[in-house]
Amino acid sequence: MAHRRRRIVSPVTSATRLDAHVWPSGLSENAGGELALHGHPLSELATTYGTPAYLVDVPDLLARACAFRDEFRTAFEAIGTTCDVFYAGKAFLCSALVRLLDAEGLSLDVCTSGELAVAAKAGFPGERTGMHGNNKSVAEIEAAVDHGIGRIIVDSMVEIDRVVAIARSRGVRVGVMLRVKTGVEAHTHEFIATAHEDQKFGFSLSGGQAAEAAGEVLRHPDELQLLGFHSHIGSQIFDSDGFRVAAQRLIAIQLQIAQDYGVVLPELDLGGGFGIAYVPEDEPLAPREMATQLAAIVQAACEETRTPVPRVSIEPGRAIIGPAGITLYEVGTVKPVQATDELVRTYISVDGGMSDNPRPALYQADYVATLANRRSEAQQTQSRVVGKHCESGDIVVRDQQLPSDVQPGDLLAVAATGAYCRALSSQYNHVTRPPVLAVTPDGVRTWLRRETIDDLLALEGE
Repeated sequence: MAHRRRRIVSPVTSATRLDAHVWPSGLSENAGGELALHGHPLSELATTYGTPAYLVDVPDLLARACAFRDEFRTAFEAIGTTCDVFYAGKAFLCSALVRLLDAEGLSLDVCTSGELAVAAKAGFPGERTGMHGNNKSVAEIEAAVDHGIGRIIVDSMVEIDRVVAIARSRGVRVGVMLRVKTGVEAHTHEFIATAHEDQKFGFSLSGGQAAEAAGEVLRHPDELQLLGFHSHIGSQIFDSDGFRVAAQRLIAIQLQIAQDYGVVLPELDLGGGFGIAYVPEDEPLAPREMATQLAAIVQAACEETRTPVPRVSIEPGRAIIGPAGITLYEVGTVKPVQATDELVRTYISVDGGMSDNPRPALYQADYVATLANRRSEAQQTQSRVVGKHCESGDIVVRDQQLPSDVQPGDLLAVAATGAYCRALSSQYNHVTRPPVLAVTPDGVRTWLRRETIDDLLALEGE
């Protein structure tokens, strides 16, 4: 077991207004004291498109995508192989984004027929697409195979049988990877190397389960091509220590398969879970640092076992889209609350909440907000930004210093909401989902329009 320093967050976050590693690069304060994204004042965006609204800084997004692509390619070419970067569709997905990723040569992970349908609508190449999931239906596997999927990340013996039957019926050979539990659980600055078997994903390395699954795949060479093993060790990971242990164990099982079956598996997927800065105290590694460290880890593991260096894949997940997104809200009410004998906390209610960002309720996730429509010199006060839903846990920003003169009609922007906000959103209380607006210096495009009451009622039966 290994432990490292966890991120320490003070009870009240007091960020500088636009901390550079929290907010997207295109956000700035204009001469009038309000925030603008690539020159578009947020107040004008609110007037034109309404609030709440998800805003995506497209140049920032593309810069992050290209940094992962280029830095990992360079680092792994230096050790004699290459590295494919798979964008995780579950973080956020729409056809316009998929087309951008395609143009930049990234690959794409999907995990449901719905995500696959978005990729197909955008014309994303099947050979650069992978499908995840612990319970893929026959229909989903059929759709993936018919799309020419590059790899299916197989999660159970039952699924092996399903893929074999479908491949045989189509007369094709399907590339598969086996997801394994490496016994590593990593989050932020801490990892545990002897745990995390009790979860739904993957084949266990202990007890020979993963090796048995590999043998079953190799018994069907006409239908299946075993590409290698896949692992995912956690999320919001700020260093490479957990990947070191996982890579060693993955290389070891690939060596075992080579010795037992005479088959050298060509690929290895280290997963992702790379962290981002939600608050100023977060310190994620830059793509170059993570790429260099992971390449060194893979090289060392291969040298130790005297095995060829495989083609490697990584899945940055939220690290591409998360920091590029912000959510814009309008303040509805402001209420001082006597939280304790010594503390008065200001509750600032906005026109969204847990329906557009459930992460604070689900994971006690931290975020920061800032006043977006004007500059304020008022004294800072301990505040809590909350939503409009009928839940006491409907919190957007749990504790932060905000100006004491925040009032109804003001706009608040919340940072780092590009990933797992729209993707996890709901219609709780029959609140319609916000639009997703792609912002560039040249203009604003609607990637996803705002839902309407008519959309809600369209689902009603007679």
